[in-house]
Amino acid sequence: MSELKQLHAEHAPAVLAFELANRAWFAASVPDRGDAFFAEFTSRFEALLAEQEAGVCAFHVLLAEDGSVLGRFNLVDIQDRSADLGYRVAEHVTGRGVATATVRELCRLAVSRHGLRTLRAATANENAASRKVLTKAGFVLVGPVDPADLGGKPGVRYQRDLPPRQ
Repeated sequence: MSELKQLHAEHAPAVLAFELANRAWFAASVPDRGDAFFAEFTSRFEALLAEQEAGVCAFHVLLAEDGSVLGRFNLVDIQDRSADLGYRVAEHVTGRGVATATVRELCRLAVSRHGLRTLRAATANENAASRKVLTKAGFVLVGPVDPADLGGKPGVRYQRDLPPRQ
């Protein structure tokens, strides 16, 4: 059984392994992180943890029972009770509802932990799987996104209004 956890320093080796193992898979639908990402991984990972500590972002990993990373699910640019959602899942778990279920869980956490009311997400037009995940998780299409935001690829933006904190 998998578990969604907030990103911590001890996740660094598993996150790096996940990114390396799925690099070609991700590059087929989202902009490649580039060689610099991997060469500077430790400092970049530490910067993510600092952003999270500052409350600007909330990074999560979906962990398998063996501690390997099945996916990354992030809330970035948290401000004014809203944030941008980003996620990526390992190729070997795609098509099984993992991304949809975890995005739904992150929506619940966005309300209960962060008091958020709105989430936004962008995806390339060619990424049909991501558009399907967002729609199934309750996001609605709100319009086009600047291709510069998606590595030059044309895309669309989605939004989900969240219920108030109970």
